Amino acid sequence: MKLQESHRKTPEVPIIALIDILAILLIFFIVTTTFKKSRPVLEIDLPTVKELPSQSVSDTRAVLAVSKEGEITLDGAVVEAEALAAALQSFKEQNPEGKLELEADETVNLSQLFFIWDALTKADIEIKDVPARIKLPAK
Repeated sequence: MKLQESHRKTPEVPIIALIDILAILLIFFIVTTTFKKSRPVLEIDLPTVKELPSQSVSDTRAVLAVSKEGEITLDGAVVEAEALAAALQSFKEQNPEGKLELEADETVNLSQLFFIWDALTKADIEIKDVPARIKLPAK
């Protein structure tokens, strides 16, 4: 018995139609795309705090100052950077109710401020309780 062989037609993909669709999509995206030649620069002026004259002092604080040369002083006494945490700890023990204020020069590096905040944390002084004043250079 001889079976009839079936001749399968090989599947064909209409590549010409796909190329036409691809060309139409490419033209559509090129036409509808908007190109920006330049982006506008947004200038931001950061607010600064100006001291207002007052007749009464509400709170006296010891000053933890950092000069533009990187010299650290605690209430007028020069403190070495390595001994800052110990000096802050002894200040806290001598003045349990004493409060600190950070006075930094505008040109002080951010790494120096992080170093000071780290020393405050090691001395168990909350950073949020130490307000900062930035000294602007005299004009």
